[in-house]
Amino acid sequence: MKVISLIIGGLLFYLSCTQIDKSQSPMKYNKLTSEEEKVIIGKGTEKPFTGEYYNFKGKGIYLCKQCNAPLYLSDSKFDSECGWPSFDDEIKGAVIKKPDADGQRTEITCANCSAHLGHVFYGERFTEKNTRHCVNSISLLFIPGKSDTNPDTAVFSAGCFWGVQYYFDKLDGVISTTVGYTGGHTENPTYKEVCTGTTGHMEALQVVFDTSKISYEKLCKYFFETHDFTQTNGQGPDIGQQYLSAIFYRTVKQKDTAEKIIKILTNKGYKVATSMLPAKKFWKAEDYHQEYYEKNGATPYCHIYKKIF
Repeated sequence: MKVISLIIGGLLFYLSCTQIDKSQSPMKYNKLTSEEEKVIIGKGTEKPFTGEYYNFKGKGIYLCKQCNAPLYLSDSKFDSECGWPSFDDEIKGAVIKKPDADGQRTEITCANCSAHLGHVFYGERFTEKNTRHCVNSISLLFIPGKSDTNPDTAVFSAGCFWGVQYYFDKLDGVISTTVGYTGGHTENPTYKEVCTGTTGHMEALQVVFDTSKISYEKLCKYFFETHDFTQTNGQGPDIGQQYLSAIFYRTVKQKDTAEKIIKILTNKGYKVATSMLPAKKFWKAEDYHQEYYEKNGATPYCHIYKKIF
């Protein structure tokens, strides 16, 4: 039965890779309306005092409308009466600041997908941090939660991203998960391109998690417990560079944590094939891959949980 299951699973994957419905156009990021595109892509500005989050008082996390990356905490939001949502600080590493072409203002964009957010101003003395991120509501998504939520992001590759997402969605403290491609050299990769094994990209999972509920170390341990990290040529029946086991660390602390866990596994006698790689740009996969097993009422065919730690 196990052999039959593997054959069926491999056939399912092959069909998904070679017979993709052409009516489903690849969507690297969330689909935007024409109005959202004018601001997020065209670097426009929504009318003052009209945005959804201008007078919004909810507690939680503000995400990028285009890619779901966490940007701001509600604790950093304040009322500047300027007509747009104002924040005096961003989540570390979430925002890129660069001068406008005319040098008059400093633009702020999402560090993950380059979506236009607005502009940042200094020296206005609205708060002790003396900083005001003036952000378009239309560039944001809001996830309600505790006001002391402290989000961080982790990126893992462990074979077919359907199964990886299936397991990580079960963890308490995980805010959101997104399947996609990373580690390679091809811009805007499609699923068919990644399947060729020539893009350098791996199928990966981006995990946004609340550090007050779950640690990066626990996520890493769970990563190793939900796939065969000793397999050197893929994962289960899925063979190829795009299915290799890898941890894409975003900080030195993440790197040190993952290396510590790999050392523990090595001392237990495991031959760890997992690569340690610095994080690169994460490209969101097509919509039909997101929450694949949840949508189709199925379970992973090449991932299984095995307690190790």
